[in-house]
Amino acid sequence: MLRPKLLLTTIKLTMVFLKQPPRFLFFTGKGGVGKTSIACATAMQLADDGKRVLLVSTDPASNVGQVFGVTIGDQITAISAMERLFALEIDPQAAAQIYRDRIVGPVRGILPESVVKSIEEQLSGACTTEIAAFDEFTSLLTDTALHARFDHIVFDTAPTGHTIRLLQLPGAWSSFIEEGKGDASCLGPLAGLLKQRTQYKEAVDALAAPLHTRMVLVSRAQNATLQEVARTSQELAAIGISQHYLVINGLLPESETRHDDLAKAIFAREQAALSAMPEILKALPCDHLTLKSFNLVGLDALRQLLTENVLQQLPDRDQPITINAPGLSSLVDEIAADSHGLIMFMGKGGVGKTTLAAAVAVELAKRGFPTHLTTTDPAAHLTGTLTGRVENLTVSRIDPEVETDRYRQQVLDTKGAQLDAEGFALLQEDLRSPCTEEIAVFQAFSRIIREADKKFVVIDTAPTGHTLLLLDATGAYHREVSRQAGKEGLHDVTPMMQLQDPKQTKVLIVTLAETTPVLEALNLQADLRRAGIEPWAWIINNSIAAAPGLGSNLLKQRALNEVSEIDAVAHHYATRFAVIPLMKEEPVGQQNLHHLIQT
Repeated sequence: MLRPKLLLTTIKLTMVFLKQPPRFLFFTGKGGVGKTSIACATAMQLADDGKRVLLVSTDPASNVGQVFGVTIGDQITAISAMERLFALEIDPQAAAQIYRDRIVGPVRGILPESVVKSIEEQLSGACTTEIAAFDEFTSLLTDTALHARFDHIVFDTAPTGHTIRLLQLPGAWSSFIEEGKGDASCLGPLAGLLKQRTQYKEAVDALAAPLHTRMVLVSRAQNATLQEVARTSQELAAIGISQHYLVINGLLPESETRHDDLAKAIFAREQAALSAMPEILKALPCDHLTLKSFNLVGLDALRQLLTENVLQQLPDRDQPITINAPGLSSLVDEIAADSHGLIMFMGKGGVGKTTLAAAVAVELAKRGFPTHLTTTDPAAHLTGTLTGRVENLTVSRIDPEVETDRYRQQVLDTKGAQLDAEGFALLQEDLRSPCTEEIAVFQAFSRIIREADKKFVVIDTAPTGHTLLLLDATGAYHREVSRQAGKEGLHDVTPMMQLQDPKQTKVLIVTLAETTPVLEALNLQADLRRAGIEPWAWIINNSIAAAPGLGSNLLKQRALNEVSEIDAVAHHYATRFAVIPLMKEEPVGQQNLHHLIQT
């Protein structure tokens, strides 16, 4: 039995991002960085300071109601345990469905069913969900009666610069789409926005006003996460939203390194990431929050988030934590038994797809199988990860920027040639969509996929199920292959068919043993299944619970918190799975990659 220990000192921090707070505070960042918890804690602190506060969430993984222990829906709900605090949860999926029904309803039964299905697919992606959520945002940003009721409105999850830029565009989106001029990525979701243009303009103006709005960028001290936050900051600044604050969450205290080599390694990595963070972030007002040992659920836990050295229940470090879970070697053994095939690693950024793809590819090559490893890693990190030539292994890199520029130019030269200036501007904006990069990269991948008939092809970073369905529904990819290959070069089996065939393709979903990353991986699995692709396995990466010899009390409690997530994956989400421990050394070089397989 683990015996709890108590750490009793509590010091309330003065947060820079809470100095002279404006009416609107937006918290944005990648999944799993803690933006929901920080937004909740912020709302509580403002309420404690005597302000009337409305907390609004559109993050499907946020579970604000669970955090506060009350049921919250799409109606403003008082948090009974706190004076002056109210909350509202906007379900982005429900909002997106209402939004789709508003657009598709009038043409259902009039247009052919195949056309209706194509329109529905165009409206099924992340862009539609985001725009539908922003549709809900705007009423809150422009409702003067609501502003009279509340001193502050705190938003968990802000719209991206891409969405806001779309809403800034002049012109009639509806007519542009109805006339068949738009490409199939993000213009479809804009079809129902015309009548709200005045309200949207007011909302965008409010977002760009520093006296009214503050964007809080939440990150972890990890290179990939900091790079993404820097891109978000640049994108928002480019459209006039420049009031940014930075919060680095989950920093391991140096005091935890005294009895734990793993903790020492984590601390060193975090400090190195902070030293190397992009210059645009170094210039921002910044707060640091230490890693907490407890789950941030309930008022007491949330009050401790914006503090230092808080009351924590910690297990004895002489009591080991063990989990019964297979390692990566069991999956590699199954893969190797087929002697060839397509292996695709999918998952959100920052979960370790590139490293795991490299580890599996190197292991297959060392077992004597011809293997082609390809990636879209923008930092060309793969060469540094492998450090040297591996027999039987071919390594390539697809440059997303080059491929996307090529695809954009192709569309502009074809579709754009017949458009007027307004239509051309809309098409250019549409081609800035994240979907465009996925389509372009998938076209580049398709040239490599055929090799899987005779060897292993391991792909790092794959398109989402939405993009695959979009390509299949519109026939865009198939037509592109036909054009490039000519009739004599066109194969009967398309790449989409190959991805749907479990005998030819194995999709491995990579995640972390934390609530939000697991939920995001579950959503990805549903997205893939909708495209007719059944994930073959899940990999839980960087697990503290799987790491041996923990000496840090804090890390041991974090390990205990992971157990329920690992159990959910093992018994409810995955057909097969593997757990990879958090390593003391960065998994760089063939020896460390091999160690990932064997642990």
